[in-house]
Amino acid sequence: MILWIAAVLIGMGALAWVFRFAGQAATGNAPKFRDMPFGVAYGYILAVLVVGWLIWAYFQGRSSDTAIANKFFFLRIGIEGFIIFAIAAWLFRLAGRRVGTAWSRKMFRAMPLTAAFGVMIILIYAILAIFAGLLAPYGQEQIIPGVAANITPGGDPALGGNPDFPLGTDQIGRDILSRLIYGAQNTVGIAFATTLLAFFLGGTFGFLAATFGGWLDQVLSRMVDVLMAIPSLIFALLLMTIASVWAPRLGIPLTVFMVIIIAVIDSTRVFRLSRAVGQNIVVMDYIEAAKLRGEGFGYIIFKEILPNATAPLLAEFGLRFCFVFLTIAALSFLGVGIQPPLADWGTMVRDLSGFVNYAQFAPMAATAPLLAAGAIALLTVAVNFVVDWMLHKSSGLKE
Repeated sequence: MILWIAAVLIGMGALAWVFRFAGQAATGNAPKFRDMPFGVAYGYILAVLVVGWLIWAYFQGRSSDTAIANKFFFLRIGIEGFIIFAIAAWLFRLAGRRVGTAWSRKMFRAMPLTAAFGVMIILIYAILAIFAGLLAPYGQEQIIPGVAANITPGGDPALGGNPDFPLGTDQIGRDILSRLIYGAQNTVGIAFATTLLAFFLGGTFGFLAATFGGWLDQVLSRMVDVLMAIPSLIFALLLMTIASVWAPRLGIPLTVFMVIIIAVIDSTRVFRLSRAVGQNIVVMDYIEAAKLRGEGFGYIIFKEILPNATAPLLAEFGLRFCFVFLTIAALSFLGVGIQPPLADWGTMVRDLSGFVNYAQFAPMAATAPLLAAGAIALLTVAVNFVVDWMLHKSSGLKE
């Protein structure tokens, strides 16, 4: 096996040398090939081989031989999904360049395809979250009478599916499509509210520490250092376990405790950023001018510091939303997050995880838990694409 891998690597190296030499000869030693490092040429050969293997694997996934098709089923679905989303993002960006206000058209003209994909996905999730009650065919906790449990996704009766339930049903006969839609409302909505609270707490105390300095800055900074020294997920899990005991006694939903706990823990990261940004701004001349005019601290924070700190805070908001979103999903997967009968993607992954065992024999059945996991991953990637674009814009760099 080791000899085979070594032979492949040596062969790829030879192909890379031939590629670079042939490019130099064909283009008259053009700078693109003359100055091309060997590693770059090697990367081109590797990319060609990977793309070729993906094409071969895709057609293997469409083979008439069921055993072979099952082995490449998820790879085929991933390739088809990538192509569909790429085309959809390109059409979305094209429409944005022609429809809308002058500002929006200008924004879409400067937007890379990855950012267009991110904006498109975020808009879809927002629509699902806001209009979940209208879009979902069934209730999130509704057990449908006369419908079997564990209906396979896909809607093919020959594979255990049902056309009336394209994404199947769970163990107690609830529609997975409806629960996915309501999961957008619950998981994403709660994560958004938690992130807003975290930014309110962290941003407020961070700007106060940067503006006042002195003992207030030292006290707040040391408190934040203590909280940040504890692993956030373990700390949140510990506090949620304690809250699960007190919530029924106090008559307060456990979700409220979860929002407060995660917001306080994540506000420490926001505090560090807002304090650092605020300290860079408070030494500017226009801040000194505002102080000499007799402006109060409220004016300085909200009229002078905050507008100049918007770009990094907006980028951090996107990243922090991803962390909060994943933390809520992780806590729900562990059973201490969003509680039944509310639909939540983390809980759905846990409840449907047993279907993964059938991936080798019935890959369509194994997609049930991957639907919720895919929804989590898709939103995380989309938000990160948008944040990367925002950071690129705010940095002033040009492509």
